[in-house]
Amino acid sequence: MIGSMSRRGNCYDNAVVESFFSTLKQELGEDFDSHEHARRQLFDYIEVFYNQRRKHSSLGYKSPAQFERINQSAKVAA
Repeated sequence: MIGSMSRRGNCYDNAVVESFFSTLKQELGEDFDSHEHARRQLFDYIEVFYNQRRKHSSLGYKSPAQFERINQSAKVAA
């Protein structure tokens, strides 16, 4: 992987990712027994909990999956 680096003094492009990583570390932790254990835990956290159940204030207190379903059905109805 190559890290995303903007010009000097322009930190806003990584703010969303930095916020997500902070949340991830707080809620899941940083220590895992093995690479496979970390992979499974991260997949479960992101795909099962974070995207399906965790409410986000920026999405009107809906989960990302709920928000997507609402927006998709609105596009189809339009």
